[in-house]
Amino acid sequence: MPRIAVIDRDGCLKEQCHQCIKVCPVNRLGQPCIVADEEGYPVIDENLCTGCGLCPKKCPTKVISIINLMSECGEKIHQYSINGFRLYNVPLPQKGVVGFVGRNGIGKTTGIQIISGLLVPNLGEWWITNDEEKKERIIETFKGRELGNFFLQLHSGTGEKARGLKVAYKQQNVDALRSDVTVSVFLGVSKRLSEVLEDLNLHNILDKKMSELSGGELQLIAIAATLIQDADIFFFDEPCSYLDVRQRLNIAKILRKLAERARVVVIEHDLAVLDYMTDYVYLFYGEPSTYGVVSNLKSSRAGINEYLDGFLREENTRIRAESILFDVRGLEVSGKSGNEIIRYSKLEKKYPGFTLKAAEGSIRDGEIIGILGPNATGKTTFVKLLAGVEKPDIGERPTGIKVSYKPQYLRPPTGKVKDVVEEFDIDEDVFFELQRDLSLEKFLEKECAKLSGGELQRLAITIALSQNATFYLLDEPSAFLDIEERLVLAKVIKKRIGEGKAAFIVDHDIVFLDNISDRLIVFEGTPAVEGNASTQLPKRDGMNKFLKLIGITMRRDKDTLRPRINKPDSVLDREQKENGAYYYV
Repeated sequence: MPRIAVIDRDGCLKEQCHQCIKVCPVNRLGQPCIVADEEGYPVIDENLCTGCGLCPKKCPTKVISIINLMSECGEKIHQYSINGFRLYNVPLPQKGVVGFVGRNGIGKTTGIQIISGLLVPNLGEWWITNDEEKKERIIETFKGRELGNFFLQLHSGTGEKARGLKVAYKQQNVDALRSDVTVSVFLGVSKRLSEVLEDLNLHNILDKKMSELSGGELQLIAIAATLIQDADIFFFDEPCSYLDVRQRLNIAKILRKLAERARVVVIEHDLAVLDYMTDYVYLFYGEPSTYGVVSNLKSSRAGINEYLDGFLREENTRIRAESILFDVRGLEVSGKSGNEIIRYSKLEKKYPGFTLKAAEGSIRDGEIIGILGPNATGKTTFVKLLAGVEKPDIGERPTGIKVSYKPQYLRPPTGKVKDVVEEFDIDEDVFFELQRDLSLEKFLEKECAKLSGGELQRLAITIALSQNATFYLLDEPSAFLDIEERLVLAKVIKKRIGEGKAAFIVDHDIVFLDNISDRLIVFEGTPAVEGNASTQLPKRDGMNKFLKLIGITMRRDKDTLRPRINKPDSVLDREQKENGAYYYV
């Protein structure tokens, strides 16, 4: 049985610690199983390691992972470094839209970079740095197989223009595109530009600088820059981040149309949208930041259901101890039946060019209110009014209660994670439980500036929920989180919002809000001009109102009960619209 050892160097204390070197039983027998390199980092010899488990257990920062790997998991495709992350198997683009499903840090971006040609795989021999040598090896290794033919086409010739396959790639980190050039200069000239600008409704921001764009605008520009290219395969790494539900559905429709003339590969964590836009999926499983395995190709419905079940039938592999279940109880009632603990009056806030009006409302003991609506209609402003960050022009926010607020946009604070946490007045017992549930232990020693978007989000959520408050306000907590993290977060929030507490959750992930909310507030209006917030509505009424607003219907999967978006103008879609039942159970 192969054994792999991975060390996250960002959290390693190096020569200040070296507990792993001291406790290793193989070292004590005189064999160099764990030694320090020139920089002081420990290096583990995977051939000498016995898998005793002492070094991960004794490591004070929990940055060591020792995994006994089943040899049947597949072929090693790429390894980043000694004791670094490695990926097994390769996904292959197909006709239609192919989705990648899996946790953060499991190799989805590595997979998409390999099949887009941005990363030449080394077959696990990380010391080989010459790309031409790696190309020859990968083509020879898979010769005579469909994958070999694909790599031969992808890497034929030398240089970008000599490739047999033309690829277009929308990167994950769109913030890296910010600059002082205007949108029109960034996009340049293309025969498809006018059509793409129309499809994405971008004409009104062409004169803006890239540095002035909101997160949603920047995402749409990144997608536009990809769509206008002449390519055989299009790759989209998390295209729905920062976008509202209507925009996400529009992107899904655009990608499905694109798939009529080219192959499309997409990574996306919004489960309903991923299911809606894809024909097939590859499931990525393993241990985050340690290793990833790519499954066989599966139909979208079957693959997503297997992923939620935690058992891959064709591979005969269990990837999770428990299945992810969806609870439909409480849909018919108007939320919790406890006493009212928070009430606020009608609120109004005016800015130059924008006005927000919110109906009065109240929240009951232990209740979670989900907030849905288009971008730029005032959801964040509404939450800021309730949190006391902004002052209303008309009306009064709730007073006499302690509020804990997690903002939409997060900036990494200065210092290590553990030191930043100490600056807040938190319940240590709750924090300890949350850090375990949201997997914070491995990066407590990290510098906050080195945290990924998902890690920073989990840290902010943990700090917010650990505070002793009555009213918790979380603005887009699912952003940057993977599918499993979102569903775990739903459980964590429901567990935390108990007696004497209540919460407002703003988000664009329908599956997440469906899973967590007792009642809903729906925002309507003209983006960037006016927004109107409803009072709290029963979940069925709220979902019907919102889905009618954006023109879609939803059903529940008969096996997993997960919400699924109906195909436009399908028999079920027409029947539900005729009956006014946009949200089906």
